[in-house]
Amino acid sequence: MMNEKFVLGLAGMPGSGKSIVVNVAKESGYGAVVMGDEVRNEAKKRNMQPTPESLGKIMLELRQLEGEAAIAKRCIPKIEREEKHRIIVDGVRSLSEVEEFKKHFHSFVLIAVHASPETRFRRLYHRQRSDDPKNWKIFRERELRELRVGLGNVIATADYMILNEERLKFVKDKVRKTLRRIDRNG
Repeated sequence: MMNEKFVLGLAGMPGSGKSIVVNVAKESGYGAVVMGDEVRNEAKKRNMQPTPESLGKIMLELRQLEGEAAIAKRCIPKIEREEKHRIIVDGVRSLSEVEEFKKHFHSFVLIAVHASPETRFRRLYHRQRSDDPKNWKIFRERELRELRVGLGNVIATADYMILNEERLKFVKDKVRKTLRRIDRNG
């Protein structure tokens, strides 16, 4: 049975600015589900440190063991339990995940956020989250891993695209305008 929630899938390479989009969506009344939390929770269950390497390994293992849409399938119950009608799902990485969400939710729209590799590396390096790359080599390894699972295809087929190379104020304005367009069209 199709769920009547409005689900906005969000895709973007690491450091592209997905969290900015999520925060603006939350300010606009959306609930939020973060797909990467599933992988981080799995790392915690396995008593593994959340490093770029360990999280990447877990992500690939889950997809191998449970199918390409494994993370999406794990997120669907959270989306269904979310109190809000409009939900943004941060971290869509494959077309299999897109299809899984479309199977369960009547209204599903895909948005992508993009920034150049240099900009993204700089952001991740300065963010200093435990799974952020400490150097360009680790950054490139993570990039290639993300692309291997299909993230580039998801970004290329998004319904809406936000370019995030400007100052934060301008990017937030772009996100608000995009969300208004989606609300009008969706």
